[in-house]
Amino acid sequence: MSNTAVGLPVGRGLLYLIVAGAAWGTAGAAASLVFRAGDMGPIALSFWRCAVGVVLLLAVHRLRARTRSAGAVPRAAREPLGRRALRVGATGVGLAVFQTAYFAAVEETGLAVATVVTLGTGPVMIALGARLTMDERLGGGGLAAVAGALAGLAVLVLGSGAATVRPSGVLLAVLSAAGYSAMTLLTRWWGRDGAVDSASTTMWAFAVTSGCLLPFALAEGLLPGTDRPLLLLGLVVYMAAIPTALAYALYFAGAAVVRSATVSVIMLLEPVSAAVLAVVLLGEHLTAATLLGTLLMLGSVAGLAAAEARGTAAEQPALG
Repeated sequence: MSNTAVGLPVGRGLLYLIVAGAAWGTAGAAASLVFRAGDMGPIALSFWRCAVGVVLLLAVHRLRARTRSAGAVPRAAREPLGRRALRVGATGVGLAVFQTAYFAAVEETGLAVATVVTLGTGPVMIALGARLTMDERLGGGGLAAVAGALAGLAVLVLGSGAATVRPSGVLLAVLSAAGYSAMTLLTRWWGRDGAVDSASTTMWAFAVTSGCLLPFALAEGLLPGTDRPLLLLGLVVYMAAIPTALAYALYFAGAAVVRSATVSVIMLLEPVSAAVLAVVLLGEHLTAATLLGTLLMLGSVAGLAAAEARGTAAEQPALG
């Protein structure tokens, strides 16, 4: 469970994941404003946030290359080119499946059910996959934290009672969860030996995702009609910069050094962040379901993060 190989302490990895989850939670509000400002569809929005994210990350990558000392050798240079291409390609495809299937599930069965099935199934798939492929164990406390987080998610999202369940939408949400789970597990698997540059991974994965989404975005309508182009452009740039480029760079860095099941639970902060934002900025009422679900999820995330940090600290003497 140590992460000395990648040079990122577990505590910082946990912090990265928390910030990423909170940033992801702002995407929903920003997307709703995008849809109000023009007729851009969800797949086209997903394409543009990834494509613009590539441009932003490329600019950061070039800036880092200029400021890096001439004698320094990037850590990712130790990774064989073939493995790097496989890792980036698999991550990009997983991200494309995750986003596209989720949007399709929302359209088919509604936001509440799609969110609960996707984010609720993900931790179960990830915990099982991590146990089978990497022998990562949660233990009794970890299982309780996952159960508490999933219960909080159900209360938070389904508390309004306005959900409609359609089998086809549920299957699409499960497919989305599978894409997310594969992305998380592969990031953890390849991050264990330290030969991973998370910034480069994010940039090239977005390039692959953009290529996968482009045909669907063209079919939906790539360029939106709007009478507020500057507002729409600003919102798209925000989505590309904060809940996409920044959040995924932090996510890939943290997911490489933190247990996969812990990652999946911490990322459940996304609906918590979205709910808080809806109450504070969008004027939605603070219901009992919102409050109870938020408290359950925050408690579970805090407990699992603390257990992750304690477990890593306990391993440090053996590493020396």
